[in-house]
Amino acid sequence: MPDNDSIVKGKNFGIGTPQKTEGYFLKGSSHLDWGVKDRLSRVFSPKSGHSVMLAFDHGYIMGPTSGLERMDLTITPLIEYADCIMCTRGALRSVVPPTCNKPVSLRYSAGSTVLTDLNEECVMDIEEAVRLNASLLAVMVAVGDPKHEGLTIRNLTKTIDLGMKYGIPTLGVTAVGKELVRDARYLSLASRICAENGAHVVKTYFCENDFEQVTNSVPVPIVIAGGKKLPEKEALEMAYQAIDQGAAGVDMGRNIFQAEHPIAMIQAIRSIVHEGNTSDKAYDLYQTLKNEQ
Repeated sequence: MPDNDSIVKGKNFGIGTPQKTEGYFLKGSSHLDWGVKDRLSRVFSPKSGHSVMLAFDHGYIMGPTSGLERMDLTITPLIEYADCIMCTRGALRSVVPPTCNKPVSLRYSAGSTVLTDLNEECVMDIEEAVRLNASLLAVMVAVGDPKHEGLTIRNLTKTIDLGMKYGIPTLGVTAVGKELVRDARYLSLASRICAENGAHVVKTYFCENDFEQVTNSVPVPIVIAGGKKLPEKEALEMAYQAIDQGAAGVDMGRNIFQAEHPIAMIQAIRSIVHEGNTSDKAYDLYQTLKNEQ
């Protein structure tokens, strides 16, 4: 502590000049706490407002699916090109280098697998998410599933309540069952319900018709799921259309790590998400990069 006689009395308080309270760059996030905004600023680029998330949490319901048999060989080389990684705590601790310095969208809910009925899920301990320094808590929400809709929405609200206590935002992930159609009406409904219950970001699917209806009806950022593996050019076109119609990013897995040249593919995706490239330009970039690897 300095001595009292060495303390210079402050006088430059700027009285009469209000402090600037500039708006936050991310949709629907202006009134959130500082810690939540800080974590969202790691996930989404303050410059572009967008994010390329690399999803490899599939094993929690699918086991060692194609491309994820050896995550240390297929996923680790891709991490440096992602803005954020989405994975389980098991994958995080076993294969992700702690020195990678990437924000983590932690798979926070878990439960039944492809061997039984999906969406019978629970959520983990919030202190575990704090220990892992999670930047997002990803929770599956099965809107329209007669058995699990209420359960998964309760999981979502519990996660949001605990996350806000510790300053960690929540990613609501819309589940689409075999009996549900991936059209704008359903995706808008499911995504809006996640946002209305407090999700700070929503992950949902892209639909070819009226996707702008989905992004405009939800007051928080939307990132699209990659879904099933598509030919590279089609996956790039899907990413372009999604961003062009209001998505704040992509959360792709199989369309990156199952691509013929995954590193070239994730860089091509980045060119769309952050640089505004068309799908044709991104595909040309993919062709160039794959020939250099």
